[in-house]
Amino acid sequence: MTVKLKDIAKHLNVSVSTVSRVINNRDRVDEKTRKRILEALEEFQYRPNEVARSLKSKTTKAIGLIVPGISNYFFATVIKGVEAIARQHGYHLILCMSDEDKEREGEYTDFLLQRQISGLVVAIVGREAGFFQKYKNLGIPVVFIDNLPDIDDNFDYVVIDNVKASRELTNHLIHIGHQKIAMITGSLHESVSDERLEGWKKALTENGIPINKKWVGIGDFKQESGYRIMQGFLQQAELPTAIVAANNLLAYGAMQAIMEAGLRIPEDIAVVCFDAIDFIGLIKPQLTSVIQPAEDIGTIAGEIILRKMNQTKMKVFERIMLEPQLEIKESCGYSKQADKK
Repeated sequence: MTVKLKDIAKHLNVSVSTVSRVINNRDRVDEKTRKRILEALEEFQYRPNEVARSLKSKTTKAIGLIVPGISNYFFATVIKGVEAIARQHGYHLILCMSDEDKEREGEYTDFLLQRQISGLVVAIVGREAGFFQKYKNLGIPVVFIDNLPDIDDNFDYVVIDNVKASRELTNHLIHIGHQKIAMITGSLHESVSDERLEGWKKALTENGIPINKKWVGIGDFKQESGYRIMQGFLQQAELPTAIVAANNLLAYGAMQAIMEAGLRIPEDIAVVCFDAIDFIGLIKPQLTSVIQPAEDIGTIAGEIILRKMNQTKMKVFERIMLEPQLEIKESCGYSKQADKK
C-alpha cells in the first residue's frame, strides 16, 4: 500500500504541512518534531511522488542533455561534468542522443519538454534554433555547447575558440616544415566545422601557403567519413604531407586509410586532430591533438542552468569561451623534425 503524507501526519498527530516542510528541508520545524518525522518516513519507507510534484510545480528535478552520441570521448566527458553538478544540487540527468540527426533532435526536444525538465544543455545538430523557442517562451534555460545556433537572439553557451585552436594546430605543422596540409571536417551546417576550417585557412594564408581546394574534405564527424575522405586524397596525383582532422573519429578513419595504403604515420603523412585522448596508449602513433576541457564545459553549462533556474528574472546571457590545450605527441613527427632545426 502506498503511504501518503496525510498517513504520516495522522500517525504523528502533526499537520500535513509540517511533514511537507521536513521533506522539502524547509525551516520553521523544531528539531524534536523534525527527528520524529524523519524516523516515521524511514519506518513507513515513504517515497515522494515525483510525478505529482512535477504536475504541481510544472517542473521536475531533472536537467535534459542532448548530444550526438557517447562514442566520442569529448561528449562522454561533457556528460560526466553535467551529471556531477546536477547530482550535487539534487537534480537528475535525462540523456538523449541525436546521432547528428536533426529530426531526432527535434523529437527529443519535444520529449524533454513534455517531461517538464528544469533546463536543457544541448550540442545542436545544425544552426537553426527553432526547436528551442518553446523553451525560451516558457522560461526554461537552455545552454548550447560545442555547436552554436545561427540566431540573432541572445543565448547562453560554453565552447572553446575553435578558430584559434585550429589555427594553432595548423601552425604547429607549418612550424615543423609542412606546406602541403589537408583538412578533414564535418558538415559546414555546424558552426564547429566551419570555425575549424576557418582556422586552418587562416594559418595557411598567414604563412603564404596557397589553399588547395582538393585538400578540403567535408563529411560528418564519424570515423567512416574520415576513412572515405582520406581514401579520396590518396587517389590524387599529389598527396598532402599532413592532415588536420576536426575531431578524433575523423582522424582514426584517416589513419586507417593511410595505413591500408601502405604509408607510414608520420613519416609519409602526419595526422593531427581535436580531442584524441588515449589513456592506455592503444593508438599508435599517439596523436598530436587539441584537447578541449570537456568536463569543465559540462560543469559550467550545468552551473549556468542552475543559476538561471534560481534567478528567473536574470537577463544577462553567459557566453563562456574556454582555452583548449595543444598536446604534441608522435603523429606529427615533431621530435624528429625539431632535432634537425
